[in-house]
Amino acid sequence: MKTAVITDSNSGITQNEAKELGIYVVPMPVLIDGELFYEDLTLSQEQFYEKLKADASVSTSQPNPLDVGEIWAKALKDNDAVVYIPMSSGLSETCRTLQHYAETEEQFKGKVYVVDNQRISITQRQSVMDALKMSKEGKNAEEIYNYLIETKMQSSIYIMVDTLKYLKKGGRLTPAVAAIGTLLKIKPVLQIQGQKLDQYAKVRKLIDAKTTMINAIKKDFEGRFKDLIAEGKMTLCIAHTENLNEAIKFKEEIQYEFPEVEFTYVNPLSLSVSCHIGPGALAVACVVKY
Repeated sequence: MKTAVITDSNSGITQNEAKELGIYVVPMPVLIDGELFYEDLTLSQEQFYEKLKADASVSTSQPNPLDVGEIWAKALKDNDAVVYIPMSSGLSETCRTLQHYAETEEQFKGKVYVVDNQRISITQRQSVMDALKMSKEGKNAEEIYNYLIETKMQSSIYIMVDTLKYLKKGGRLTPAVAAIGTLLKIKPVLQIQGQKLDQYAKVRKLIDAKTTMINAIKKDFEGRFKDLIAEGKMTLCIAHTENLNEAIKFKEEIQYEFPEVEFTYVNPLSLSVSCHIGPGALAVACVVKY
């Protein structure tokens, strides 16, 4: 049984990488001053941040189910089934919309498995790589789906936000809190534990943010992921928003702190997260691997 793997651009996998991997990537729509763009097709990372920093009205939107269905149908011409891995339902309604579409549209019933495994960005990318590996081993769509659901909570993301401007703009901070935070030069460290973007800690310096994130990973490895570490099944990766140089430096620090754990990727954060936190952010994630 041949199973196709499809994801969306929230995974950080580019269209060129998708061709090399033999998968499909649905480009996420982005609205900028009322004009519709598609991530990595008609909108690059550079263009996105240029607009964001110019105070344009920027928001992300759900893909049209019919457009996604066209990609599913194309994949089903050469495959028996599809495993579709979108961004976490905790961050968008996209997943639930497409689950309903797959379950009710006759041509996709029993053939398209929409996975709500609570992932975004670099952790979502790992899910895609796991699914691809399982598919190449001959696992069927249901087996791949079950594995991704069973392991959905086996990941953590910690994100340092460089500016409070975009959290305020998105309504996640009151103007008064944002003003005080800016005055005190606070850099919040946020977390994604499968669901929403939540506050984890407050620091004032980049070095303190890095230490906080490293200690959070250590806590995960010594606690909830202790058995997975012992089995050699955890990986580490870095993400950033227009902050590649610091991301590369942080990678070296992470590898020094955790020399026995496999390091996989340094990727830009997806635009769906970036529009809420702005440029200059730095993130580290730990995630299970198949």
